[in-house]
Amino acid sequence: MQSFLEDVVAASVEEPHSLENTVFVLPSKRAGNFLKKALANHLKNTFFSPEIWSIEGFVEKVSGLTYASNTQLLFELYDVYQKRTKGEIDNFFAFSKWGQTLLQDINEIDRYLIDAKALFSNLSAIQEVNHWSLEGSRTKMVQDYLKFWNGLEALYVHFNDALLQKGLGHQGLVYRKASAHLNKYLESHTHKKHVFVGFNALNTAESKLIQTILAKTDASIYWDIDSYFLNDPIHDAGLFIRAHQKSWPYLQNHPLKGVSDHYASKKNIQVIGVPKNSSQVKYVGKLLKERYDENQETLKNTALVLADESLLNPILNSIPKEIDAVNITMGYPLNKTPLADLFIQFIDLYINRDEQGWFYPKILQLLSHPYVKTLLFEKDSDYATRISTDIKDRNQTYINTIQLEKYTSGCAQLTLLFSEKTPSSAQLITRCIEIIWQLKPKFEALEDTLALEYLHRFYTLFNQVQNLIEKNSFINDLKSLQGLFKELLSSETVDFQGDPLEGLQVMGMLESRNLDFETVILTSVNEGILPSGKSNNSFIPFDLKTSFGLPTYKEKDAVYTYHFYRLLQRAKTIYIVYNTEPDVLEGGEKSRLISQLLTDPSKTEAITAHVAMPRIAPNKKRVDHITKDSGLMQLIKQHALKGFSPTSLSNYIRNPIDFYKRNLLGINDTLEVEETIAANTFGTIVHDTLEDLYTPLVGAILSQDMLQLAKAKVQDTVKKHFAKSYRDGDVTRGKNLIAFQVVQRYISNFIDQEMELVKNHEVKLIGIEQKLTIPLAISGIDFPIRLQGKLDRIDQIDGRLRIIDYKTGKVESKHVEIVDWNSLIEDYDHSKAFQLLCYALMYTETQPINELESGIISFKNLNAGVLRFATKPNKGSRAKEHTITTETLSRFKEQLIQLIREICTRDIPLTEKEI
Repeated sequence: MQSFLEDVVAASVEEPHSLENTVFVLPSKRAGNFLKKALANHLKNTFFSPEIWSIEGFVEKVSGLTYASNTQLLFELYDVYQKRTKGEIDNFFAFSKWGQTLLQDINEIDRYLIDAKALFSNLSAIQEVNHWSLEGSRTKMVQDYLKFWNGLEALYVHFNDALLQKGLGHQGLVYRKASAHLNKYLESHTHKKHVFVGFNALNTAESKLIQTILAKTDASIYWDIDSYFLNDPIHDAGLFIRAHQKSWPYLQNHPLKGVSDHYASKKNIQVIGVPKNSSQVKYVGKLLKERYDENQETLKNTALVLADESLLNPILNSIPKEIDAVNITMGYPLNKTPLADLFIQFIDLYINRDEQGWFYPKILQLLSHPYVKTLLFEKDSDYATRISTDIKDRNQTYINTIQLEKYTSGCAQLTLLFSEKTPSSAQLITRCIEIIWQLKPKFEALEDTLALEYLHRFYTLFNQVQNLIEKNSFINDLKSLQGLFKELLSSETVDFQGDPLEGLQVMGMLESRNLDFETVILTSVNEGILPSGKSNNSFIPFDLKTSFGLPTYKEKDAVYTYHFYRLLQRAKTIYIVYNTEPDVLEGGEKSRLISQLLTDPSKTEAITAHVAMPRIAPNKKRVDHITKDSGLMQLIKQHALKGFSPTSLSNYIRNPIDFYKRNLLGINDTLEVEETIAANTFGTIVHDTLEDLYTPLVGAILSQDMLQLAKAKVQDTVKKHFAKSYRDGDVTRGKNLIAFQVVQRYISNFIDQEMELVKNHEVKLIGIEQKLTIPLAISGIDFPIRLQGKLDRIDQIDGRLRIIDYKTGKVESKHVEIVDWNSLIEDYDHSKAFQLLCYALMYTETQPINELESGIISFKNLNAGVLRFATKPNKGSRAKEHTITTETLSRFKEQLIQLIREICTRDIPLTEKEI
């Protein structure tokens, strides 16, 4: 296959004009590199190289201006906006939101050589009509709105004048001036022959410039178009070139050069649908591996074209390691690097700071960043982890520099990250630069060359920001700084090193212009991506654009159609990959370009369409079995010696795997900041408060006076235990304040109930939070076993002993009543009854007694009183036996021993239960 550029070279060297006096103008710089290669391959011998320009570079040369960066343009536009606007103006942060849109419109107006005065006059008239009203007077808001639209023309004129005074220009201004200065350029370059290569859609300035050079000089133009599209009057791939052919005087008398008929040649086109972007990436990796295994030489003439350039990073990670020669035309976006995330978080930290300090998620997020961990690692001590753990342990919802001071003596870098006073924009940038200097020796020691490259790029970027802040006083708040930083970041890339002419070529859609490959892999061919759809980020309405000859989404769709089919023209093998799952973020349905291709009668036999699905092995629900080896048996023995608690045994009943993880391995829930009080913390505070209030009353017969004194201490006691259990958590506002009030109300209501109870009954308090441990002898088990627990309350009411368990959750009578004794160790719903019997057994083993009662006081169901344990003959029976006798405990002990024997027997594995 001979490429389009090779065809151009072959035709150009036959021209009588010498190459050294030839000026080639192409759509992109990348195409220029391939043109140089084609020239070298064709001529073989030494020659003076012709001038090779991209269209933008050529226009810049003709205009005599220099392109300004987007950031320079935004600053210049804001400076003009400040000076020209009377009254209230937006700050830079707010301005940058709509300033970018206005810049795009100004750029388009000048590129298409539009009469700006007429366009802005029409635009303001449209807004006047939109806000026309029968009422004579307008509100101030409407007046300000219309004033903005009426002032756009003046803003446009003064903005362009300000740029011209500095010798700068946005792309449109450079193109407008190039059109004006073209004759002057041609007068000084009469000996040059201009060759325009591979153009399609042209703006008015480009069209005028090229037509003038063709008309006035010995110049030529080559079109990269196939006759199949050119001769089809409705095919969008040939839309623009057909229009040029009709409207350009030069083309009325000269045939089109460069027209080929390669599209009709034999091709292998595969259209592959895969679900989601991740599958596209995996599929491309698999495809590249297959082609490498078949013939690795084919990859030298293969292009991987990313319609969605955000897939670059996952694509790079999916390229098989065997493929060592890869050239990536796109730079890696700097805003995707870990260092960008660090500095965005760092700036955001101070923007979101309030009088209380920093809200804990922001701090924890920053401290978990890998580069911050590197920065704060000093003398074998990980300060980032230490601070994070301390914040979670102490429930610090807001953190200030005073709380962090204790760490600064061991880690001075903390003062870089966390400043007592919110820094100004300039001070914050200085801190960012200092962070880079502090990280540099650490990365050098780690020999992390990629991280060092990131540091270098950000050092350059922050110096650029610093210069802009010094020159422009309006960057005086952190939000404006953040907007500026993100704007600069969005246009910066880290370039990949590689031979631009060798190996697998990975590129975006626009980089493929004028380039031909035998194998093309095109990804993300979905609506909203290829073509990009009806997105219209402009102040100029559709009808006004159409009237003035400005491009709309229709023309943009035709541009994408041209690029799509141009890739297919000379290729022999084409893989078109699309996402089968329409998604707002990952593109819409299958592209219309695929549908058009599938209905093309000339390509019916060449196309194979199918949907590729990842192999999914059926994930059968497998019940976990953990065999009790010697190590696990040792853990069980240790736990048995320490003592099985009613709670740990309930965990086993619920799910033996939970018992294994929590009670044997000691794996607890991840430590997190309790932004609002957790249920277990709530329960601990209630228990500890009741213990403090009732401990002085142990051994006494309760009276109303005693309880009244206890009630008077409720608020102070609750406050003390909140401070103890909730540490530095804030209970002065929000849900925590409500929880604080609820605990007080619970305990006050409970004491009120007690006061009513002692009016008619004699209540003697025997024990509070009493710890008990008893040995258990189980036949067949040759190691010591204990049962241990803490009894919340032991009392006597009218001489009858009661064991009471406090629960802050809701408990009902059905939870403490049993019919079938086997359900105690089989059904977790009866765990409350199981725990009450455990407490009763432990107490009677230490204090022999024939009868007692055991029950639960549920603070969420306080009106129900003591929910007493009971046995029933059947489920619906109203006959209940509340007395726990020696016979009751004997039957329970049988069940308890059966349960513990199951746990301690080596041959019985721990088997998962479905919850």
